[in-house]
Amino acid sequence: MLLIECPWCGQCEQSEFQYGGEAHLSRATADSNDAELAAFLFLRSNFRGDTAERWFHAAGCRRWFNARRNTVDDRFICTYKPGHSAPQDTTDA
Repeated sequence: MLLIECPWCGQCEQSEFQYGGEAHLSRATADSNDAELAAFLFLRSNFRGDTAERWFHAAGCRRWFNARRNTVDDRFICTYKPGHSAPQDTTDA
């Protein structure tokens, strides 16, 4: 069982969470052209290794948060609240 550290609730089982995609994206605006909108909606980095992601605690506090996760070994490096930067010290969640 994989445990994920929610910044508000603490450690919970992975089944309580929903993946929300890549974090820290530049959002499309009302002035964006079709190519910029398509890039925002469909193009993602999807690379191997450490990546920033958004997660939703669906069965808990129902809040969004960001996580740094290694996509190779599925290890959570750290979690943090939206609007904050990733902590410098890395802890397994």
